[in-house]
Amino acid sequence: MIDQTNRPALPVRDVSGRVPLIFMVSLAAALLLLGRAETYVVDRARQVVTDLAAPLLELASRPVAAARRVVESTDQYAYVFDENERLRVENADLLEWKERAIQLEAKLARFEALLNVQVDPAISYVTGRVVGDSGGPFVETFIVNVGETHGVESGQAVIDTQGLLGRIVATGPDASRILLLTDLNSRVPVVIESTQVRAILSGDNSSTPRLDFLPPGSAIRAGDRVVTSGHGGLLPPGLPVGLVVDGGEGLYTVRTYSDRTKLDMVRVLQYVFPTEVDTQDPPPIFADGVKADAGSGAPAPAPSTGAAATPQSGGGT
Repeated sequence: MIDQTNRPALPVRDVSGRVPLIFMVSLAAALLLLGRAETYVVDRARQVVTDLAAPLLELASRPVAAARRVVESTDQYAYVFDENERLRVENADLLEWKERAIQLEAKLARFEALLNVQVDPAISYVTGRVVGDSGGPFVETFIVNVGETHGVESGQAVIDTQGLLGRIVATGPDASRILLLTDLNSRVPVVIESTQVRAILSGDNSSTPRLDFLPPGSAIRAGDRVVTSGHGGLLPPGLPVGLVVDGGEGLYTVRTYSDRTKLDMVRVLQYVFPTEVDTQDPPPIFADGVKADAGSGAPAPAPSTGAAATPQSGGGT
């Protein structure tokens, strides 16, 4: 009889650890054999497991999708912020360009209006901007930012977008003083365009200078157009001045086209009074002392005495 009291017993831990391993290996082998034997059954089982696991996978994917949407929203907010900042800078640039465009449009309109004043194409001019009133011995004067370096000289006419404004009375290298038509010291020879009546436009520091030295009985009506006459050689003829206003009791004034309250761009006319006179050469004189005819160069006919010469008679008895 064998004594088993002294035989060592197997560890319980080792037996319990080997059983699951043997079970899992057996199950895997059985599944492999079953998969090779019955493919349809395996696929069906896989589909059932997939169907059962789909809701669980969907529930598990929701936090991930929510986190992805949060990340996308954060990126979108960051893009919107950057885009908003870019548009803000672009809007500021566009507003600056808009302001420049408005200024250029207004400047172009002033130049176009200034060019509407028709002057002799042979008269050159320089364009300047009225920069203000510096005061001085005159009441109605302004300063323009063109001077001797631009060819401006004292006495030259100044026109604005409507007509004659005044004339230059003092010049500097880069600025000149304009004496307005309305100044007390202004005297300009003018002519009534409809009747060709000449007069002197005299300023009196009011908005409507008066017409002096009108011929007696001049047919002048209110609303007649007044232009420069060009007499004296200082101002070019034909510059628009204004319209006649009947002041009553034989007093006529002129409402000037130019408006001193809206002065901006002006033109200084560099007018040169023509001094050359078209003369004709004297007719030639022939050797016998007879002058040639001025038109054909032929000898002029001798003057007729109107009576025949009588011979001298001798003494007779």
